[in-house]
Amino acid sequence: MSRLLIRNARLVNEGREFDADVLVANGRIEKIATSLEGYNEPVEIDAQGQWLLPGMIDDQVHFREPGAPDKGSFYSESRAAVAGGITSFMDMPNTNPATLNLEALADKKRRAALNSVANYGFHFGVSNDNLDTVAALDPREVAGVKVFMGASTGNMLVDDPRILERLFADVPTILLAHCEHTPSILANEQRLRERFGEHIPAVAHPLIRDAEACYRSSSFAVELAQRHGTRLHVLHLTSARELALFEDKPLSEKRITAEVCLHHLLFDDRDYHRLGHQIKCNPAIKTRADRDALRVALLSDRLDVIGTDHAPHTWAQKQLGYREAPSGLPLVQHALPALLELVIDGYLPLTTLVAKTSHRVADLFAIPDRGYLREGYWADLVLIKPEPEGNPVSSQPILARCGWTPFAERSFRHSVSTTLVSGHLAWHNGQVVDSCQGLPLHFVR
Repeated sequence: MSRLLIRNARLVNEGREFDADVLVANGRIEKIATSLEGYNEPVEIDAQGQWLLPGMIDDQVHFREPGAPDKGSFYSESRAAVAGGITSFMDMPNTNPATLNLEALADKKRRAALNSVANYGFHFGVSNDNLDTVAALDPREVAGVKVFMGASTGNMLVDDPRILERLFADVPTILLAHCEHTPSILANEQRLRERFGEHIPAVAHPLIRDAEACYRSSSFAVELAQRHGTRLHVLHLTSARELALFEDKPLSEKRITAEVCLHHLLFDDRDYHRLGHQIKCNPAIKTRADRDALRVALLSDRLDVIGTDHAPHTWAQKQLGYREAPSGLPLVQHALPALLELVIDGYLPLTTLVAKTSHRVADLFAIPDRGYLREGYWADLVLIKPEPEGNPVSSQPILARCGWTPFAERSFRHSVSTTLVSGHLAWHNGQVVDSCQGLPLHFVR
């Protein structure tokens, strides 16, 4: 498909909503106009007033390839992503093998090129023994560099202050940090084990991975970044206290930024009683007060972007006891419909949601020609259909390989009717278009 015309759409872009037609040619937006008459394109879509948004750019996913084919792959999870309005993703390095060298990075790029229907980029990992490789990275070849300052597996936990000092001083591009203070977590868990024995309930998770453990680590990361002038991006904030570490000013004026994830905006600690380990994740979903503080912070420039941290595990694994049940949950398939609930309920303007799922992500990671509805930009587009009677999640097939979702009991008031990736239909009328092939994201640094 080289040309496509979308008529009668309600565009949401750069703080505005307006009615227009959009012509797509050779993968890019060729023309945006109030009315495009006289065109006879091979594919025309009558939006009938549906919102047309730039596709969500998800800065944090775990698609599990290579190493965990029972949990996910670029094939399965990218298809779930386009169904949820995500047109581009950036995959995390804690796979098996981990993305700690250039060979592993090249292997993931090759796999995605063969199998992903969404556009793709990759974060590079940090261990205690690959700092020379990290320092020598070409910033244009990776989305970012990810450091686990707590709560990781294998050799990717980096909490030695000497190594962190060198990393923050030498990292050649944006540094993404998972911030939790491991000694605090271990001490909290020991106290809970003394109380509950080996049968720690799921509701104890935010008591073990509490706000203090997050703050001790994130405040240390911010202090290191300030001292070394590091371009730091702190992932998945979960607590009200941490928000004070970040400035409320435009992205262009900051070197330290922050992400919030949709599950920390939509769930709180009351949901553990109902969902148990389905919502066990690191860092933990915390109190309602924390959730509400994160929602309010989205209205300012204190929180810069929204991601998913999509991290699927099998249903059987999630049924295990507390210490065995892995952390992480599948989220990409319902990303925009779930976030739009915040818009409908009055917590977030639609233009702000678009800014923090598309515009700001492209700006933050220096991704050219994506993230906006602009002539000449890649046509990464999503049409959003209203569902006045509600669209029950339970009535839809789950495309993520794990086969389950924490939203199974929910009904969303919007659905994704069409997703275009680099100008090609990727999702339309409830079906993945398998012929679509995502493109590698480029980073201009």
